[in-house]
Amino acid sequence: MTEENKTVKVIFEPGCFDDFEGTQEELDEFVAEINKMFEGKTHEEIEAESHTVDIDALIEEDPELAMKLFERINKDERPLQ
Repeated sequence: MTEENKTVKVIFEPGCFDDFEGTQEELDEFVAEINKMFEGKTHEEIEAESHTVDIDALIEEDPELAMKLFERINKDERPLQ
């Protein structure tokens, strides 16, 4: 299997769900749903299904989420894998 055909493994960083508001059961279902979205897919398949985020629209629609995203981007020095 070539590097480009390897399937993606989802890794949840410690604290990534600190702001989650729900029960443990709901969180478990959410994590399972995320894992299922990426299950068995290659980087190319995920990229083909991706879409860009309109930052201006996000700021208007959900400024709190936009700020969290900006803070995370500024804090995260690791390259995307």
